[in-house]
Amino acid sequence: MSGADVNLVLRSTRVVTPDGTRPATVAVAGGSIDGVLPYDARVPSGARRVDLGGDVLLPGLVDTHVHVNDPGRTEWEGFRTATRAAAAGGITTLLDMPLNAVPPTTTVGHLRTKQRVAAPRAHVDTGFWGGAVPSNAKDLRPLHEAGVFGFKCFLSPSGVDEFPELDEEQLARSLAEIAGFDGLLIVHAEDPRRLAAAPQRGGPAYADFLASRPRDAENTAIEGLVAHARRLNARVHVLHLSSADALPTIAAARRDGVRITVETCPHFLTLTAEEVPDGATEFKCCPPIREAANQDALWAGLADGTIGCIVSDHSPCTADLKTPDFASAWGGISSLQLGLPAVWTEARRRGHSLDDVARWMSAAPAALAGLTRKGAIEPGRDADFAVLAPDETFAVDPAELFHRNQVTAYAGRTLYGVVRSTWLRGVRIAANGTFTAPTGRLLERNR
Repeated sequence: MSGADVNLVLRSTRVVTPDGTRPATVAVAGGSIDGVLPYDARVPSGARRVDLGGDVLLPGLVDTHVHVNDPGRTEWEGFRTATRAAAAGGITTLLDMPLNAVPPTTTVGHLRTKQRVAAPRAHVDTGFWGGAVPSNAKDLRPLHEAGVFGFKCFLSPSGVDEFPELDEEQLARSLAEIAGFDGLLIVHAEDPRRLAAAPQRGGPAYADFLASRPRDAENTAIEGLVAHARRLNARVHVLHLSSADALPTIAAARRDGVRITVETCPHFLTLTAEEVPDGATEFKCCPPIREAANQDALWAGLADGTIGCIVSDHSPCTADLKTPDFASAWGGISSLQLGLPAVWTEARRRGHSLDDVARWMSAAPAALAGLTRKGAIEPGRDADFAVLAPDETFAVDPAELFHRNQVTAYAGRTLYGVVRSTWLRGVRIAANGTFTAPTGRLLERNR
């Protein structure tokens, strides 16, 4: 520890580090972690000391799957509200998806528009994915050079006209271009032919909606993606995995050296099809929440390392778009603020530790995006922290959520884990429902 440069010391009996949870003193200098020291280490003269007692000091969460919708659909969400909700939930870094905003992030000019809107409003550090759509193969390398973290595509309709899906030929062309500069393609993997062949019935019955988005749509799309990645030696990432049936395919591909990674989301790990009431479209997302047995298999995929990341897929809308008809309601679950307690509630029930949760929700997403200063409490990283009371419970009250539209599938649930405070580069930015002025930085790949 450099002593004179240290301006903040955080002390807890439970600090989650890459080497496990232990009592420790974390020294901060210039917004970075200077040292992780024994619990009773001497505090340098002049440094502010914060004693957290038995509350757990976690690395700030990294959420690489957030739809902020700003500009263009700011009545759905916005950088100020989304990043405020993120901070309330222990998230210190997020990456914004390229669609649902207008314009979508499919050209460098559109990226610059997003950055201008985000810069004065971001409570947490914020980066951007680019988009791969049928018309922009020529824009992919310029976007990569402009600092996007990778490129999102859909293999089936996205739900918004300005972000169309890729067909097989377009996917191959875009992936070849991205592989040429060793970029990352992140994929909403549902096969449109399998979706078209499934029964499509409108109405309030969740069972009908679930039948309309069958597992084999995911499984088939992922099989095709593996084949493309194998042929091109390309880096690909499967977004929001819902079908656990695809896990053997992914695991086998990884054993063969295919560069494929996969994420899942809190709602797939904590909610089940059996408990979704008819007409309750706050539970609608695509791919859908599936049965309890499928959820068990997703947890097994996390435990064995096939699934690396848990991220929110926060996809909000105005309340009026959540009509009782599952066919016409907007599909998306708002969970930025609740992801950590939701996952921890189920993880602890299944015998997992906060070390596991930190790996899934901080270290692995940071590694996916190449955010080398994020994701762990160790020297040289940014001093980004979430302070959690893991044994305290609370009932989810939508009125206490900070994203713009207070619609949530978790309403009324009792969850373990109260986020006491969130720290960004050594500054407490959120505590007990209060926030500092926005100080988040805009992030670019490898910078």
